Amino acid sequence: MAELTALESLIEMGFPRGRAEKALALTGNQGIEAAMDWLMEHEDDPDVDEPLATPLGHVLGREPTSSEHGGPAGPGSTAGEGKPSLSEEEKQEQTKRMMELVAQKQREREEREEREALERERQRRRQGQELSAARQRLQEDEMRRAAEERKREKAEELAARQRVREKIERDKAERAKKYGGTVGSQPSPSATEPGPVPSSPSQEPPTKREYDQCRIQVRLPDGTSLTQTFRAREQLAAVRLYVELHRGEEPGGGQDPVQLLSGFPRRAFSEADMERPLQELGLVPSAVLIVAKKCPS
Repeated sequence: MAELTALESLIEMGFPRGRAEKALALTGNQGIEAAMDWLMEHEDDPDVDEPLATPLGHVLGREPTSSEHGGPAGPGSTAGEGKPSLSEEEKQEQTKRMMELVAQKQREREEREEREALERERQRRRQGQELSAARQRLQEDEMRRAAEERKREKAEELAARQRVREKIERDKAERAKKYGGTVGSQPSPSATEPGPVPSSPSQEPPTKREYDQCRIQVRLPDGTSLTQTFRAREQLAAVRLYVELHRGEEPGGGQDPVQLLSGFPRRAFSEADMERPLQELGLVPSAVLIVAKKCPS
């Protein structure tokens, strides 16, 4: 049984002649299957119907004309000689085989697209899980820092009370030793000879207190505020990350980067400031920051 050429087979299957010729030429005339793969992959290209600029000849699966050879037909050729034509049944059988091949290629393409869609969905879910885990870790860190802060403040309060009691006891003992009795039996000083003024905790110069925690209040553009405690040696970038995770979704879907400003004195923190600790920036033991949208550069 005579076989149709690749070009004729593609035309019988319903592909436009221009597309069929282009597919065969661009796949190097490697057969109908390669050409159909190209046609299905590029069927939505805007230039799929634009013809090729070079003559196609045998590459398209058709006999070149005498003008393509540059002269009359070669020796041994006859004017009436041609390819044997196929019967209607043979054409239908070959077309049926080609259509089955097209259907198979279409199924393979749909399965590939379905696998790619599933992979994209898995990646989206994985990214969502990672973001949720990061937020959970941040919340746990916040709770731990708050518990440590309460514990530290309570310990400092107890230590301060103990120091005051100890100082009061020392003062009592010194006065008793100086006046030869208890504090209650201390004689009144004479009018001409004033006695020494006992020392008191309020008369001692205050000692500078070192803070290792910093309480930051952040005011958002919509009027709400966030309050969080950070370590004094944490970088300002930690505050910005906290704001970006807790400021909520803005209308329109996108989240613009934020600019942190100090309330008084007015100061806009730069990217270099994000790497500096809160203690160095003068935000310890507490500060109020303002969030403003950063203008795109």
